[in-house]
Amino acid sequence: MSQTPVETPPVLSSPEAVADALRAAGYLPDETIAGTVHLAAALEKPVLVEGPAGTGKTELAKSIALATGARLIRLQCYEGLDEAKALYEWDYRKQLLRIQAGGTGGSGTEGWEDVEGDIFSEHYLLRRPLLEAIRAEDDVVLLIDEVDRLDVETEALLLEVLSDYQVSIPELGTVTARRRPLVFLTSNNSRELSEALKRRCLFLHVDYPSPQREREIVLARVPGFSDKLAGQVANSVAALRQMDLKKRPSVSETIDWARTLQLLGVTEVDGDALLRHLHVLLKHQSDIETARTRLTR
Repeated sequence: MSQTPVETPPVLSSPEAVADALRAAGYLPDETIAGTVHLAAALEKPVLVEGPAGTGKTELAKSIALATGARLIRLQCYEGLDEAKALYEWDYRKQLLRIQAGGTGGSGTEGWEDVEGDIFSEHYLLRRPLLEAIRAEDDVVLLIDEVDRLDVETEALLLEVLSDYQVSIPELGTVTARRRPLVFLTSNNSRELSEALKRRCLFLHVDYPSPQREREIVLARVPGFSDKLAGQVANSVAALRQMDLKKRPSVSETIDWARTLQLLGVTEVDGDALLRHLHVLLKHQSDIETARTRLTR
């Protein structure tokens, strides 16, 4: 089946349009992010978004879906994920019922051939996220989250989808995308991905934001928050990220701290305020102790 030609949505027609659309959706992009998303839409290429955990990689895909009005389909990757959970599987229960029903209605080779042709039709196919995105009639953003958690063998399942936007089903043949989805793969870089997978994607590295950009993120995500206090929060978190920690504070944890300060009516961030709220920003006791030691010197 041929693919339906799809024009680039107006909100993705230029880096500037992408930046404006993402800001309207509550995501503050930098120039590189906006430019890469624009190219991905124009070239119909997947984007591999790599960087530390908690820097907004998943949120980028969600915000693009919101900005374009597309349906978000998410495949959450994990060790042991197989074809049946990523692509498709047959509904064996319904197939068995159909076989039993066919067996009571007649006999002979011709009758079985009819049943066999029926049970391997799309009516008995359970679509998983990858096949659902390929078969979609509407605009779709496909998020393949934490792809670095996949086994190397399972990673190979993605190659056909990302190369030709198609899935091969032995009983049905090759299913080709009717409308190409906009694909985002995220990686926390816990293992090296294959060169074959990387070749099929545009690459985007999303790091922790600068204090200035993080201040803007806080102001956008915490309504009514003080501009001055947002700057103090961003600078304090940036200082924590310079320490030797097992897990540095993510942007979401910065936002949590800002909401905490707003809830408690704090109007000034000093060393004592940071010490009191380390448990909001850090997730390991060893990190809290490291930060407390550094801050009290």
